[in-house]
Amino acid sequence: MDIQSEMAPHKVLLVDDEENITRSIARLLMEQEMELEVLRAASGAEGLERLRANPDVALILSDQRMPGMSGAQFLQEARGLAPDAVRMVLTGYADMAATMDAINKGGASRYLLKPWDDDVLVRTIQEGVRQYHLVQENRRLTALVEEQNRQLSAWNENLKGRVLEHTATIRRQNEALKERNRRVGHAFRETIAAFSRLVELHSSRLQEHSRNVTELSVRLARDLGLSPEEVETVRTAALLHDIGVIGISQEILQKSLSAMTHEEAAIFLQHAVRGQAALDAVEELREAGTLIRHHHERYDGTGFPDGLSGAEIPLGARVIAMADFVDRELARHRVDDPLPPLFARLTQELGKSLDPALFSATQRHVRELYRPTYAKRVEAAEKELRPKQLLEGMTITRDLFSRSGTLIVERGTVLDAGHVVTIARSYQVDPPPGGIFVSWIPTVRGEAADGASSAGMMCEREEDPKRLKEGMKLTRNLYSGTGLLLLKEGTVLNPGSIEAVLRYYRIDPPSGGVFVTDGKAP
Repeated sequence: MDIQSEMAPHKVLLVDDEENITRSIARLLMEQEMELEVLRAASGAEGLERLRANPDVALILSDQRMPGMSGAQFLQEARGLAPDAVRMVLTGYADMAATMDAINKGGASRYLLKPWDDDVLVRTIQEGVRQYHLVQENRRLTALVEEQNRQLSAWNENLKGRVLEHTATIRRQNEALKERNRRVGHAFRETIAAFSRLVELHSSRLQEHSRNVTELSVRLARDLGLSPEEVETVRTAALLHDIGVIGISQEILQKSLSAMTHEEAAIFLQHAVRGQAALDAVEELREAGTLIRHHHERYDGTGFPDGLSGAEIPLGARVIAMADFVDRELARHRVDDPLPPLFARLTQELGKSLDPALFSATQRHVRELYRPTYAKRVEAAEKELRPKQLLEGMTITRDLFSRSGTLIVERGTVLDAGHVVTIARSYQVDPPPGGIFVSWIPTVRGEAADGASSAGMMCEREEDPKRLKEGMKLTRNLYSGTGLLLLKEGTVLNPGSIEAVLRYYRIDPPSGGVFVTDGKAP
């Protein structure tokens, strides 16, 4: 192993009381290829002084028999000053006790005899130097590895801290992004709901219609296993399925399709295409626009606008068509329990205008959504309307007095054309302080009077909007001062809906309080 290029010259200390011996060995070492720095001492004491000045000596070669301090004693002292140095003994006497002392006390690794063989001596000294070099190099590398490990550990700790910090930052950013997306999604849905209210305001016949169609459509869509994204598209399309009627005259909208003239029907039938066109500019609403376009297609292919049939009609459009048909039929049947005639009509239309595969689920959900409404008495279906929203066949659920106290219409009155005109004129001459409380369900006057004491209304109370609490349940639909449906009967209040009610009372205040129960079964 050539170590000359890997290190500076190592030091070798020669200790012997005979100067010619140390000089001879030094000359011998100088002639070798291995570059060494040779130090000489004539006694043990001088040798110790040399070691104190040069603690990095690689090898010590000492005579055993010297005056004052033996080789064994010197090596024992030298061991404390240069513990890493390789120690050897050179002597001309075969003294086993001295040899053992040199090895045991002085830590000598080799024992050489005088006279020596030059080659053996040089090779032994060089091997000792190489041994020292290996030990020092191993120690240096060990220290280097430990330092690198320490630095790596510190770097890892710092990296871990930075990763944790970055992870926390990313998590906060993700949470903020999720919250921002939630708000954007909520704002988007509220915008769609606001558009649907514009449709309701355009025609009194559409009050609650969009919401009813939406609720039934979403239930059917989920039953069919549509993805959450597809269900949301159905929800949006159902809320806006009649947006195309905006701009069509009230005179046409008040008629059924069969009662329209050819020109009126042509105008009305455009509303599905107009609805799609109104939404097409918004990329996120184009899929909903497609469902709106086709919600008046018929299963047998005789519908409009494109005459699609069967599976050609988008599934979401077939779902909305079913829900739209159900709600319009229920509004047309003014009997105490309109569900039997509704199901009879649905059966007649299966395979014609409606998809037969939707009938079973529709029956189940219609019973869940609509039967409770028709099982209640008049007060439970009560709504407050403006004079322009009144229709023939509506039932007055509260006595209507003018501002000066004159009775205009009695509770229980079923409106006809004359009543509607009389009420409208009263609002021009001596207007009552609020709207007209009516029901779509015709009842006998005595039955309406008894309704106030029914078990379902015993817990009802009219609450100031500022005193509303989470968990309260609306017992009547809540309408704005201009007749817009704000919250449906049965809504269980949460912080969001309470905040919305307070906002409604600032923008378009209802004429009275909010009718609620504590949300518990009576």
